[in-house]
Amino acid sequence: MITAQMVKELREKTGAGMMDCKRALEETNGDIEKAIDFLREKGIAKAAKKANRIAAEGLCNFVIDGNTAFVYELNSETDFVSKNEQFLELLETISKILINSDATNTEEALALVKDGKTVETLLADATATIGEKITLRRVSRFTKEDAQGFGAYKHLGGRIVTLVVTEKDDDVVAKDIAMHVAAQNPKYLDRSQVDQKTLEHERHILTQQALQEGKPANIVDKMVVGRLNKYLQDICLVDQGFVKDPDQKVSDYLKTNKNNVVSFVRLEVGEGIEKRQEDFAAEVQAQLKK
Repeated sequence: MITAQMVKELREKTGAGMMDCKRALEETNGDIEKAIDFLREKGIAKAAKKANRIAAEGLCNFVIDGNTAFVYELNSETDFVSKNEQFLELLETISKILINSDATNTEEALALVKDGKTVETLLADATATIGEKITLRRVSRFTKEDAQGFGAYKHLGGRIVTLVVTEKDDDVVAKDIAMHVAAQNPKYLDRSQVDQKTLEHERHILTQQALQEGKPANIVDKMVVGRLNKYLQDICLVDQGFVKDPDQKVSDYLKTNKNNVVSFVRLEVGEGIEKRQEDFAAEVQAQLKK
């Protein structure tokens, strides 16, 4: 019987994915050493050696079929590899796997199987052959009703990708809002979505700023209200100036077209990944000492 502890041990020794470790143990009747050889033979353990590298480049993508859509990010270590034909083929393969699945997040996506291989294994294979760490993250599934619409936009070939769900099915409006989201990067749909903790944090910072400016205490509160309102206008989609016509708000544009935004997402390559700052001089010195 293959236990979770056995899978954990093999994963720690090889750095291979959980599903790959489980399969290797099943193929070798639970023999850890043979399982390590199995993974090495498949090229997965070789890929694991690159596990500590930082993959902060790559491309984001979307795929839409009927009332279902997926957005996701496929990462590489360098921008050069993200233009590699094999990387682009993998990006497209993943889109086909996702759109024919019920996956809702990255973990479920990694466990999907195509031609006997999990997506996690496909990534490991790509890592081994391309020579750079290839990872999949931020997989999200969206569904809409028949009367609703999808709008999607891809900027710089996938450096930024947006997806919008609109209340009414209007391709022009949905695409316009998707382009706006790409350009203006709103954090929330409207003010009702801004949590109290965020508001209090920003109010505290604005209050301290006003006090340090030497403003009289009796007008600080009024200043903070005004500045907080400006802050909310900047981060809430419907309050932002519409990118195609800054003189009107997004809410005005939507009202004119008798439509509303239900939800939206914006992915930009490498967001949230701490990129390693390479010191090439130090790297060369280190190589000379070996």
